[in-house]
Amino acid sequence: MSTESFVLEVTGMTCASCVSSVEKVALGAGNVESVSVNLPLQRAVVNTSSQADLASVKKNVIAAIKRSGFGANEQRERSMMIENARKDLRVQSRKVVLALVMALPTLYLSMLAKDFGEFNGVNTRLLLALIGTAPVYFWAGWQFHSNAWKAIRSGSANMDVLIHLGTSVGFLWSSLVTLSPLLDAIPSVFSSSSHVFFDGVVFIIGFVLLGNWMEAGAKLKATDAVHGLMSLQPKQARFVTDESMGHTDMQRVDSIPIGSLIKVLLGETIPLDGVVHQGKVSIDTSMMTGEPYPVRRKEGEEVSAGTLVLDGTLLIRTTHRSKDTLLARIIHLVEEAQMGKAPIQRLVDRVASIFVPVVVGMAILAAMFWLLYPDSASYNPMNSNSELAVMVLVSTLVIACPCALGLATPTALIAGTGVGARHGLLIKGIEALEQAHKVDTLVVDKTGTLTSGKPRVSHIELLDCEVKEILSIAASLEAESTHPLADAILTSWSNVTSARPELTEIQTLPGLGMIGDHGGALVAIGNIELMDEVGVKISDDILEKISQAATRGVTVVLVSQGLKLLGWIEARDRIRESTERAVRKAKQAGYEIIMLTGDRKEAAETVAKEVGIVNVVAEVKPDQKAEHVRELQEQGRNVAMIGDGINDAAALSAANVGIAMGAGSDIAVDAADFVLLRNDLIDAVSSLDLGRSTMRRIRGNLRWAFAYNVVGIPLAMGVTLPFTGVLLPPAFAAAAMSLSSVSVVANSLVLRWWSPIRE
Repeated sequence: MSTESFVLEVTGMTCASCVSSVEKVALGAGNVESVSVNLPLQRAVVNTSSQADLASVKKNVIAAIKRSGFGANEQRERSMMIENARKDLRVQSRKVVLALVMALPTLYLSMLAKDFGEFNGVNTRLLLALIGTAPVYFWAGWQFHSNAWKAIRSGSANMDVLIHLGTSVGFLWSSLVTLSPLLDAIPSVFSSSSHVFFDGVVFIIGFVLLGNWMEAGAKLKATDAVHGLMSLQPKQARFVTDESMGHTDMQRVDSIPIGSLIKVLLGETIPLDGVVHQGKVSIDTSMMTGEPYPVRRKEGEEVSAGTLVLDGTLLIRTTHRSKDTLLARIIHLVEEAQMGKAPIQRLVDRVASIFVPVVVGMAILAAMFWLLYPDSASYNPMNSNSELAVMVLVSTLVIACPCALGLATPTALIAGTGVGARHGLLIKGIEALEQAHKVDTLVVDKTGTLTSGKPRVSHIELLDCEVKEILSIAASLEAESTHPLADAILTSWSNVTSARPELTEIQTLPGLGMIGDHGGALVAIGNIELMDEVGVKISDDILEKISQAATRGVTVVLVSQGLKLLGWIEARDRIRESTERAVRKAKQAGYEIIMLTGDRKEAAETVAKEVGIVNVVAEVKPDQKAEHVRELQEQGRNVAMIGDGINDAAALSAANVGIAMGAGSDIAVDAADFVLLRNDLIDAVSSLDLGRSTMRRIRGNLRWAFAYNVVGIPLAMGVTLPFTGVLLPPAFAAAAMSLSSVSVVANSLVLRWWSPIRE
C-alpha cells in the first residue's frame, strides 16, 4: 500500500525521551503508519496511508503532540524557522542571565552567609534566598513545569519531568523550612531543619537553560551547510522579455517557466539551471562542489543554479523550474538524509522511552533508603536523614536527564551530512554512513569512473565500405543512446557527413550493443558477442587485429550490415587526472580495489595497469555486475560499488554502499547512497572517510553519554557515600548534566572541520 507523508515542526523537545514521547503520541493519533522525529532539527516526518484524509491526519497529529506537552505546527519555510529559532535563543538567553545572576547570591545566602536576624519570626537570610529563587523557579523554569505536567497527563515522561520534580521538591522543601515559623500545622521535620536547597534550584534551572541555549546555538551551526546552500539560490532573476532589444524584467524564480531566457551579470549568482544561450564566462562552483578552481562555460554547455559568474555576462535558456534545479535536489537530499534515523539511534530511543520512569523509581528508592537507614548519621553530611533524602532525590532526578543520549547520534549525522554537502559529497541515506565505516572492498566501474567517460574516436578500421557508410549506420543506431561511446561516434559522424539512413525497429541489447533494420537488412553495432548473435562470421586474422587493438587500451566497436562485417571503430577514453592518486589513497586506507567492467579484458587491464589496480573482472554484463557484488558479500566482504552508468544501477543497489558519479545517469544516481558532484574518484574515497569519521563521533558520543550516566547516577544516589563521604550536590548534578549535553554537541561539531582528500 502506498503512503503519503508530511513534515511537522515540533518544539519543546530536549532529550531522547522527548523523541520517544512524540513518536508514541503521533502514532496513536489514528491512520499513522510510522513517525520519525529528529531532535536537533525539531522536526517530525509522519507517514500515513494514501487512502487517509491527509488534512485530517495532520490536524489530529498536531493536536495529539500539543496535548503531550510539546508544540507542533506545519513546516514553514527554512528562513522563517531559522529566524524563529534565533528569537527563541534570545528569549532563552534572558532566562539564562536571570538564573546565573541569582546563582551566586542564593548560594551565598543558602550555605555560606551567617544569619541576619529575623523578619516577623522568619529567618531573614532564608527569606532573601526564597525571594531570589522565586522568579527563577516560576519564570525562567516555567517551561519545565508546564511541559512536565502536559507530559504526565499524556502518560509519558521526559527530561522536563525530571527537572520539574527535582526543582519542585527542592523549592517546596526549602520554602516550607523557611516559612515554618508562620505555619502552625507544619510537620516538625521542616521546623527542625536548617538546610535549604534554593541554590540547587537556581543552579539546576540555570545550568539546564545554559546547556539548552548552547545546544540550540550549536544545532543552528550544525545545519549551516543547508542554510548556506539555500542562500545560494536567488529569489529573483532577470527574465528576458525582448531578446532582440535586450529588455529584461526582474521576476521571482519560482514563476519562470522552462525554456525561458534569463540574463546573469558579472558577480551574480545563476538563479536557475539551464544551457548557455550566449556568452563565455568563468564560473565559481565551489559552494556546490567544493571544487576550488573556476570552470569555463560557453554556448551549449550546462550551468547550475547557485554558481557564481566571475566574468562577463550570460544569457541562459532555463531547463528546470526552481523546485527542480540541481541545487534544490541537493538541498532535498541533504534534508532527507538529516531527517533519517539510523538503526543505532532507534536503539537509543527505545532505551530512552523507559529510562525516565526507571530513574524516577531509582531516585525515590534511594531517597527512602537514606531516610530510613539507621546508620546514615555516621557519615551524613547533612543535619538530618530527611535533608539527606531530599538532596539524593533532587540530585538523582537532575543528573539522569537523557539529553546527551538523544543528541549523540542526530547531531553527528547532521554535521556529517552538512559538511559532505559543502564539499560536493551528497549522502542520500543515513544507513549509508553506518555502512561506510565497515567497507573493506571497493568495486569500481571503468568508463566514466576511472576514466573521463568522454571517449573520442581514435581510429576507424574499414573492411568493405567507406568511412561515410560505417559512421552513418553507427550514428543512426546510436542516435538515441546514452552510452558514452554514442557521443564519440556522433561527433565523428558529424565531422564527416550529415547524411544518415532511416532505421526502424532499433533495439538495445544490454551488454552486447544495438541492432536495427535498414531496408530489410539487419544492422548492428557492438562487441564480438553481438556479431555472433546476429550471425556475422569473423575470421581469425580479423579477431587477432581486434585483440591487438584492445591491448592498446582502446574500446573496439564492431559494425555490421546483414551478415557482413563493415569494420570497427576504435575509441579511446582519457583516464582522469586524479584516478591514480585516488587508487593510491584507497590502498593506503586499507581498501581492496576491484575493477568491474563490461569492456574487453585487454582494454580493461591496460587501464588497470596505468592506475595501479591489480584485480580486474572484464566483459561483465549489467546483471552480472550485481552478481559479482553479491559473491563478494557472500565471502564476508563489505562492498562499496562506484559507478555512473545505467549498467551500474543494479550493482549500486546490491552493494553495502553505492557511490554514483554525479554526472552519471539518473538511474545510477537514484540507486546510490552517495552522490559525487565533482565526478572524481578521489571523492569516493573521501565519502567513505566521512562515513568513518561520522561513525567515530557517534560512537564516541554514545560512549560518553552512557559512561556519564553509569558514573553519575550512583554518585547522586549516594552509593559511594559510606566509602568516600562524597555526595553530589544538586547544583553539581545540574552542571554535569548540562556539560554532558554540550560536550556531545561540541564533539559532533568537530566534523565541521573535516576536509576531503584532495592531494
